[in-house]
Amino acid sequence: MWKLCELLLVWASFLAAEVSGADRHSRHDFPSDFVFGAGTSAYQVEGAAKEDGRTLSIFDTYAHSGITRGANGDVACDQYHQYKEDVQLMADTGLEAYRFSISWSRLIPNGRGPINPRGLQYYNNLINELISHGIEPHVTLHHFDLPQALEDEYGGWTSRKIKRDFAAYADVCFREFGNRVRHWTTFNEANIFVLMGYDYGFLPPQRCSPPFGVFNCQRGNSSTEPYLAAHNILLAHASASRLYRTKYQNTQKGYIGFNLLAFYFTPLTNTTEDIVATQRANDFYLGWFADPLMYGDYPEIMKKNVGSRLPSFNRIESRLVKGSTDFLAVNFYFAAKVKDSPWSLDIQLRDYNADIAVKLDFSLKNVTQFEYPVTPWALQGVLEYFKQKYGNPPMYIHESGQRMQRNSTLEDLPRVTCLQEYIGAVLDSLRNGSDTKGYFTWSFLDVFEVLDGYDSGYGLYYVDLDDPDRTRYPKLSAKWYSHFLKGGSVGPDSGSIIDITREYLTSVSPNEALIE
Repeated sequence: MWKLCELLLVWASFLAAEVSGADRHSRHDFPSDFVFGAGTSAYQVEGAAKEDGRTLSIFDTYAHSGITRGANGDVACDQYHQYKEDVQLMADTGLEAYRFSISWSRLIPNGRGPINPRGLQYYNNLINELISHGIEPHVTLHHFDLPQALEDEYGGWTSRKIKRDFAAYADVCFREFGNRVRHWTTFNEANIFVLMGYDYGFLPPQRCSPPFGVFNCQRGNSSTEPYLAAHNILLAHASASRLYRTKYQNTQKGYIGFNLLAFYFTPLTNTTEDIVATQRANDFYLGWFADPLMYGDYPEIMKKNVGSRLPSFNRIESRLVKGSTDFLAVNFYFAAKVKDSPWSLDIQLRDYNADIAVKLDFSLKNVTQFEYPVTPWALQGVLEYFKQKYGNPPMYIHESGQRMQRNSTLEDLPRVTCLQEYIGAVLDSLRNGSDTKGYFTWSFLDVFEVLDGYDSGYGLYYVDLDDPDRTRYPKLSAKWYSHFLKGGSVGPDSGSIIDITREYLTSVSPNEALIE
């Protein structure tokens, strides 16, 4: 064990010398109103899936379909019962904010109609506990978990009926929690939710059609439903935003935003074709939602390539959607190279890949089975793209983290490096004029992951799933983040990784340091 520790210290020295983000810096180098936090989502962390009146969501159905090899979120991290202990951990770590989502089917079990008092009590208790510890709640309304009742009744996001039900759900949240919640996000990763849920079929609600679906979906149409669901999501967001701004914002003084998964696209070659294809990729992955939110309509290239399958906004809808966000938020994990693929447009059966007409290379071939490459320049590129393309709107980084294999080690140096480099990149972006307001690492705990179940973990804290109490153990990354949040200096010449590694290794027992 201690030979391993010596090797880790050598590795830490190497990492400290190789860090490429901003120079030595601390929390004090960021604006006082910039917020640092960590995140989870309801189904991935709460557990208590069938307790106290909660009903199924499409996330439950997905997790029980066998796609995650038998893993599910029925118990997960059990935060439903352990929220007080978790909030205390957040406070001890020094988190300034906690990003979480509300389970629609826990709050309103049938998707519409009566409020579940036990669900209402839980979220009130969680929010109050956060506030009492000086931690800002940042709340997402939809994180892949539409009530299954609405999916069964009318097809969920494929129906325009969803707009009214989502606005009513949002109204309950604003009314009941808005006196303490100042940061609302309507949708998490809306672009990936519709693409993976309605084209490929390997995210909830698992709708797709041959030959495009990755799995044998029993319903759906990959050529039309991604665009239809996206359109209804934008209209639902606009309705909720209008409701918030007319009924609540003046007194509650809060903000409402929208979240996308962002890749940083660069051309594979310097040819004109690949450069144009890179902008096309940005238009299809980001502009699909960001253009309507900022300008009131879809990108021209989408209208041209998708044709009549792309719904259109009427004048009233365009005005409602345009400017309906107080901020935009991104989740960022890795970059991608783009190659022009014009032959795709000739495919008779059309899906998203044919419409975008590019090939993407995520350059993950030369990394370990689990870990992502750390590319701080790419995160800076994403923030710069929003600054240049959309007039520098207020931005939050809602997710950024390192995927590692669970049950291996608490000495998660790759995650420490990820945190250090990406926080440094955000500081560089701020110094370059970006209006970024906050950074949240994914995730606070090792949660049930959408694609991996419990095979991988992104958390600052390890959760022992074999322990009925779901005991939490701090990883090295939790120590590092706490050091930074409490004003400690980090950077390539600070030696902070080495110092925290040494402190960590002398503060835990061998059994705690290595979880088998």
